[in-house]
Amino acid sequence: MLIKRTKFSKALFFVTTIFLFNIACYFPTTSQQEVYATPQSIPSESEPVITMAETNIQEGSEPVFTMAEKNLPKESKHASTMTRQKEPEDEGSFMTKASQAMSEVVEAVKPAVVNISTTKTVKQQSGVNPLLDDPFFKRFFGDQFQQQRQPKERKATSLGSGVIVTPDGYILTNNHVIKDADEITVLLSDKKELKGKIVASDPKTDISVIKVEAENLPTIKWGDSDKLKVGNLVLAIGSPYGLNQTVTMGIVSAVGRSDVGIADYENFIQTDAAINPGNSGGALVNAEQELIGINTAIFSTSGGYQGIGFAIPSKMAKRVLDSLVEKGKVVRGWLGVSVQPITPELAGQFQLMDSYGALVADVIEESPAEKAGVMRGDVIVEFDSNKVDEPSHLRNTVANTVPGDLIKVVVIRDGSPHTLWVTIEELSTGPDEEAEPTVFENALKGVTPNDLTPEIIRELNLPQKMRGVIVSDVSEDSPSLEKLTRGDVILEINRKAISSSDEFNAIVSKIRPEEDVLLLVFRRGASIFISISGKEKEKEKEEEE
Repeated sequence: MLIKRTKFSKALFFVTTIFLFNIACYFPTTSQQEVYATPQSIPSESEPVITMAETNIQEGSEPVFTMAEKNLPKESKHASTMTRQKEPEDEGSFMTKASQAMSEVVEAVKPAVVNISTTKTVKQQSGVNPLLDDPFFKRFFGDQFQQQRQPKERKATSLGSGVIVTPDGYILTNNHVIKDADEITVLLSDKKELKGKIVASDPKTDISVIKVEAENLPTIKWGDSDKLKVGNLVLAIGSPYGLNQTVTMGIVSAVGRSDVGIADYENFIQTDAAINPGNSGGALVNAEQELIGINTAIFSTSGGYQGIGFAIPSKMAKRVLDSLVEKGKVVRGWLGVSVQPITPELAGQFQLMDSYGALVADVIEESPAEKAGVMRGDVIVEFDSNKVDEPSHLRNTVANTVPGDLIKVVVIRDGSPHTLWVTIEELSTGPDEEAEPTVFENALKGVTPNDLTPEIIRELNLPQKMRGVIVSDVSEDSPSLEKLTRGDVILEINRKAISSSDEFNAIVSKIRPEEDVLLLVFRRGASIFISISGKEKEKEKEEEE
């Protein structure tokens, strides 16, 4: 059988061979000091083989690398995988060309990957007696001890990576790399340093765009992440631990990973290419020299590489980039429903044949969903002719829909399919979300909500499946000042469940100034109802007068 050996197929064969070889050498034998392709004992007469052994790194010290020489038998049947065999001339030529092809891929994309270092000011609260926060203590001693509580400032530095996406200096990176940075320094592949400035950021996808003043910079062409398949070869390029222009290789382990707990909108590419601290914001490229992902995070119990890394797909990154550059924010579609996954038990209760789709737990008043006739208890199984597998899938699809588009939605209601037509509206985003609560003239005036993230749920030891918003601040002039406190989780407003700050704002904006509000709040391990009067502050003022 004849095999057409193109440059790519040769590269694929070579890289696959090396990959399988690495796997064979990865699993240790019973001796931790000797790693071979076979556990067979090693005769004394053998050729030397060089392996790398990294010594333990003590805190505050530099990593030290030593050379460990291992003996390999000249003639060993079981060690044949590591014994150099005489190859036919054409095969040797093929391996050389395949190696050269992979080198060409790296040489083409490396110049567009940069090192990003940031400096920011961090305030540290000096240690004080918690008694100073007690209202009873303050009543007698006032704030005379506040000078002791002044926070101290220090400079903190961090390292990350970025990808040049336009010749005139737009660079794509992760939001967590440059968040709250006072200074940003970009180190190019030619060792030239440039000052960077933040153009815009999107914390909901952990993507940021920065700009440097330069021209004719090298870039990477965009690839289509939707065409990725599990098993495709990929290269991760970045600056782990400050080691600039580091290249690692692996495969696509999975696509469409969600509910990882890294960002609000998740559709990650999972890879086993080595990603370590400092790789964040770097490039994930395919064998066609195309950018197919932005390296973002790793799963690790040690803080370092353990074979599971996550990258934002290029399709999502490109859409966010274009929106941030053109409009300064990300424009997303809004449906107006609270949804939850379908469990086998729920599938039986709602007369479903399969356990897929998104169960509608609540519909926001005057939302696109309500206007189209979506009802609580509906199961959304199709959106814009695309199957809905789970709530995160629906969330991402709705967000990527252009506001104003008329979309066909198929729901299962009472065991039967129904087709509805929904006109998608724009989701309120950016600074407006934070500013909006301050202009509410009702019982929830001055209440600042934040979305419940997996990190907050873990830190506060909240139930994993809890849905709501956490109160991050209550202003001094708020009618809710004596009723709500920071850390409260608002689950319902006037008997309507909420799961995000967007839903909070949508409901609160419709509450009249004189209207009383009933909240379901989770506090100290229990759910309680709290009633807040819209005229409470006015009544208090009248009593004082």
